[in-house]
Amino acid sequence: MKYLPLIFANLRRKKLRTALTVGSFIVALFLFGFLAIIHGAFSGGVDLVGIDRLMVINKVSIIQPLPLSYKDQIQRIPGVKYVTYQSWFGGIYQDPKNFFPSFAVDPDTQRLVFPELVVPDDQWNNFVADREGAIVGKRTADRFHWKVGDRIPLTAPIYGTGTWEFNIRGIYDSPREGIDLTQFWLQKQYLEERRTFGKGQTGWYTVKLDSSDDSSRVIKTIDDQFANSPFETKTETLAAMAASWVKQAGNIEFLIMAIGAVVFFTLLLVTGNTMSLAIRERLGELAVMKAVGFSDRFVLFIVLAESILVAVVGGAIGLGFAKLMTVLGDPTGGVLQTFFLPGSAILLGIICAIGIGFLAGILPATTAMRLRVVNALRRV
Repeated sequence: MKYLPLIFANLRRKKLRTALTVGSFIVALFLFGFLAIIHGAFSGGVDLVGIDRLMVINKVSIIQPLPLSYKDQIQRIPGVKYVTYQSWFGGIYQDPKNFFPSFAVDPDTQRLVFPELVVPDDQWNNFVADREGAIVGKRTADRFHWKVGDRIPLTAPIYGTGTWEFNIRGIYDSPREGIDLTQFWLQKQYLEERRTFGKGQTGWYTVKLDSSDDSSRVIKTIDDQFANSPFETKTETLAAMAASWVKQAGNIEFLIMAIGAVVFFTLLLVTGNTMSLAIRERLGELAVMKAVGFSDRFVLFIVLAESILVAVVGGAIGLGFAKLMTVLGDPTGGVLQTFFLPGSAILLGIICAIGIGFLAGILPATTAMRLRVVNALRRV
């Protein structure tokens, strides 16, 4: 710490150059943070859902329904703890651009299978007691400024052109970061009463297991049980199902890594060139420091410290801007179901910044360390 004034004095020598180098790190790490946010939005389901939950869909396609009678049959399978079901509703609020996922759910089992989606007990009881009641995620409620007690009209093109009105009876949240807080839930019974087709059917089942060790056996049992029936099933863990949906959007992870690698490599070249130029301008001073007794290792340390300090300051500011963007709200208007920057990504960004600062400064620092006093003074 006692050498920080010396390091800052060296960095202030060329203020514009230092500012531009710090700015390069700010832009690069902000982009890194934004890419991490996008990656989390696409793959967050893969990272957060467990293998102790299964999803049962129609073997033909997820858009094909399954009979509601399957629920009791699945529940009786050894290893199955809870079973719930959902159907896609596709509600639209005011404008088709106002997209958010909406599902008809089973009020009796929804919270048992998804305990991480927290609804206060009083709000949930009001939802269960109101056939036209609805539960909405916190992000969607904030987006449209909905509050408990509001009456919301939605249209559902799948089920005709009429208006469906709902009473907001609760808002769900989660203590875990990265959880989808955009969903809208209505009661399956209300959907059954009003729709004119598909009665007695549901979109898919979600199964919670006693233990994740039972997943392979239960998956095989479910699919074998309904094999050769009019509604054959395809069962996978939620993690596997989420991963398959991510793959349908393309190799997002590869694209993000490729863009990030190009950005960091360019930043490495820019920073390395800046540090080399800075050391070249200070050869005389470094020679004098050696002449008055400073060791080669000290000179190496000073140069590396300057490079790493620039990287850390710029990287921290850039990641801070990225985190601030998530705090201020989702600029995509709800297109992404999750929009947050995890702590692991921030830590990785800082490590990358330190690594780039080290790599950019190691060659100039080594040159300064090996500098011979006589040769350096001769150039002055």
